[in-house]
Amino acid sequence: MWTTANGTGGAGPAPQTETVPTPAGDARITWHRAPDARAVLALGHGAGGGVEARDLAALAATLPPRGVSVALVEQPWRVAGKKVAPAPKTLDVGWRAVWPALTGPGLPVVAGGRSAGARVACRTGRELGARAVLALSFPLHPPGKPASSRASELLDAGLPTLVVQGGRDPFGRPEEFPDGTEIVEVPEADHGFAVPKKAARTQEETLTLLTDAVAKWLDRIAH
Repeated sequence: MWTTANGTGGAGPAPQTETVPTPAGDARITWHRAPDARAVLALGHGAGGGVEARDLAALAATLPPRGVSVALVEQPWRVAGKKVAPAPKTLDVGWRAVWPALTGPGLPVVAGGRSAGARVACRTGRELGARAVLALSFPLHPPGKPASSRASELLDAGLPTLVVQGGRDPFGRPEEFPDGTEIVEVPEADHGFAVPKKAARTQEETLTLLTDAVAKWLDRIAH
């Protein structure tokens, strides 16, 4: 089922939403299509919010003019209006069921997401045939519990993977990641890529740093 969604601003086709049945309930894709797309970037949201997150919205607004369609994927629990995310394996079930719709345009698909969505992309990307993985605000460990590391999910992705991480993210600062991780630090940003008013960069400049870094990486791996 297709409907037209409200845009995020700027020129280009209006976003469209697609409802996709999954074993965990209906998921929803909001498509921000590039006029001459060469790839699709599929982005899942975190456990504490939806696709309105500032980093996801910024990528959806800026990448289509650069030739990358962005598909924002809302997990069934969010579509159903629930407040708490289900277990990781249920998130994976929903993501797997949405994948055929993401590959529908016949383009290379980069799997990605923020926080819990990044973990889903890491766990499932290789089996689904993703070109690469984009991990925004990867939750390396629960805040204050560095010993409870989730680094294995990142290391086992088995695909080219870019981590974009806030410099003061309590779920894992950039310097805590394993050696060899391809990582872009967003200075002074927290888990949601918010920066203090006294930061060297404004919020807008911070998001531009993020989107430019992702665009350059996509130029390299999604062609």
